[in-house]
Amino acid sequence: MSNAADQSASTDQLLARGVDEEVLAGNQRSHEGRLRLAVVTLSVVYAAFHIIVMNFYPLEPWTYRMLHLCGGLVLGFLVYSSSDVVRESLEAGRRSAFEWPLMVVGVAGVGYGLGMIAYAWGGWWIAGIALPPGFVFSTYGIPLVVGTIAAILAGWFFPERSDRRVPWSDYVLGAATIAVLGYILFNVGALRLRAGTAMAQPADFYAALAGVLLILEITRRAAGLALVIIASVFILYSFIGPYLPGFLAHRGYDAQRFFTYIFTDQGILSAPIAVSSTYIILFITFAAFLQASKVGDYFVNFAFAAAGRASGGPAKVAILASGLMGMINGTSAGNVVSTGSLTIPLMKKVGYPARSSAAIEAAASSGGQIMPPIMGAGAFIMAEVTGIPYTEIVVAAIIPSILYFASVYFMVDLQATRLGMKGLPGKELPVFKELLKQVYLFIPIVILIYALFAGYSVIRAGTLAMAAAAVVSWLTPHRMGVRSVLRALNLAARMSLQLVAVCACAGIIVGVIALTGVGARFSSLLLAIAAQNQLLALFFAMCISVILGMGMPTTAAYAVAAAVVAPGLVALGIPVLTAHFFVFYFAVMSAITPPVALAAYAGAALSGSDPMRTSVESFRFGLAAFVVPFMFFYSQALLMQGPWLDILHVFVTACIGIYLLAASVQGWFFGPMNIAFRGVLLVAALCMIKGGWLTDLLGVVIGTALFLYQWRFVDTRAVPRQAE
Repeated sequence: MSNAADQSASTDQLLARGVDEEVLAGNQRSHEGRLRLAVVTLSVVYAAFHIIVMNFYPLEPWTYRMLHLCGGLVLGFLVYSSSDVVRESLEAGRRSAFEWPLMVVGVAGVGYGLGMIAYAWGGWWIAGIALPPGFVFSTYGIPLVVGTIAAILAGWFFPERSDRRVPWSDYVLGAATIAVLGYILFNVGALRLRAGTAMAQPADFYAALAGVLLILEITRRAAGLALVIIASVFILYSFIGPYLPGFLAHRGYDAQRFFTYIFTDQGILSAPIAVSSTYIILFITFAAFLQASKVGDYFVNFAFAAAGRASGGPAKVAILASGLMGMINGTSAGNVVSTGSLTIPLMKKVGYPARSSAAIEAAASSGGQIMPPIMGAGAFIMAEVTGIPYTEIVVAAIIPSILYFASVYFMVDLQATRLGMKGLPGKELPVFKELLKQVYLFIPIVILIYALFAGYSVIRAGTLAMAAAAVVSWLTPHRMGVRSVLRALNLAARMSLQLVAVCACAGIIVGVIALTGVGARFSSLLLAIAAQNQLLALFFAMCISVILGMGMPTTAAYAVAAAVVAPGLVALGIPVLTAHFFVFYFAVMSAITPPVALAAYAGAALSGSDPMRTSVESFRFGLAAFVVPFMFFYSQALLMQGPWLDILHVFVTACIGIYLLAASVQGWFFGPMNIAFRGVLLVAALCMIKGGWLTDLLGVVIGTALFLYQWRFVDTRAVPRQAE
């Protein structure tokens, strides 16, 4: 009887516990639903705000850029917490005793700072008090900075909790962001006059310092430590200049002047954020509309139908699809993930090694950043920095981008021939005739190109293309309604967060370069090198551009290289367009350059290959990109500069030279080649690439002689060796 009673009691306890866990799980799901709804709502409002302001209700630039930046920070702290919460048991989420002091300091400090800002705005708005009491801005700063630091440390040492809730520290960081925004907007007129000067106030300094800390923290979460470390080194450089030797030395700056200068349109609010708040977010929204309407899927299916049957078909599909999607994607690594998840498994299926599959996708995705008409985000920054019309930049990019993708295509085709690869069976591919019936889905891209060259602004052209994507979806089963539009806006906001963080962090570096004058001194160094050898100066500029870009997204890499390297090249007498294209190409190619190659690493994660070996392989596939900038330095006709006959001449000979280069790298011309013949063919390729009539003739003679030799003495029908 007793045992039965005990068993009954035990059963009741288990049932009660089960009910409690079910209720707890239900509450948890309810909280997750509310959190998700809140984040989605903020995302939609954030994206829609930009579209409305750009097209219908323009704001003063500083105000608009601050709203763009701080809105991205607040949303970023929520998204980069709630999307990566540790999935463990509820009991594992107990708070450490060491976290409580940080929590108290963080909440109290930021709470006081935010309260003072709210008090200032409330007095202005409700009571009409233009200037708040003196204690408001004299006391808010130190608590705000200390509370921000406490919340950041809590995020480092006590990361996201296991109860699937946004950590308290991220709410505090969001509140700190609002406090910084509130202070700067309240004082925006005065800040323009006194920031970075001896008139800067301590309150200005604390707002700027808290803002820089918040930017570095969101960049760490969104883009990794590499860019944060580089920015921190530049910040440190501003203070230790008097102790450095040679051209690195400068007089040094105190913290108040430095941080207030950085938070102006000479630093954080400069060209990168200006472009991020307009062109980048506009075209990211365009890309989101293409995804939501499934028009983007049509691009990929079209690529499969066009190239899937060819030898090594999926690799050629990767080139075409990545070029189409990469030009509207702001990052090379992001393009690898979006298109590589489909193309990499198919490449492995037809016989490509895992390393080659990832490398091809990385090389093709990086090339999307130099593909007109959108060119990722770099073209917009180039137009902003140089003052050259955007349409002129797009036209100049046509031939170099064709040469790059032709090179990758030749590499893939020759490797497929050498390894005896086949294409995909027709039954596994979309029917090309059926896809031709839906060719109207290219209308958004056609409208974009037409509007750009018809004289419309870039913003108006992008908006028209976005609207066209929604309209053409009504001719497909995936009609965009209100929910689809909201989904696209939510996706656009989330896709833009990393670039907002990256552009703001790049702005810190740009501000340091402008403040210390190191860019001008670097230009003098390049001039001194060029006095000995101009080619050596270009090689040095190439190395600096690649090193600056390692571990950084393309946008930040080019923004920094444009500030450090491009002025030196212009000082050498190189035209502005050529100089900026030179550094832009190498900044893009840093994504596939070992030892830190973000695009190659992303591909390696998808293919399961070794990241370092994959980066070396991707460098090999993208080798032409390291030659093309030197080509248009020696022959600016490749940038559509000059008579049409010269442009046609260098284009044709460069294409032949690129093919010879690919054949030399792959060891297969019209048959297998030994190392000696590969070296001879490399000489022929370089002759064709240089662009002169004499060197072109020499390259043709060498290439023709080698072809005749292979045709006469080499059995080109020999069975190619298989992939390892």
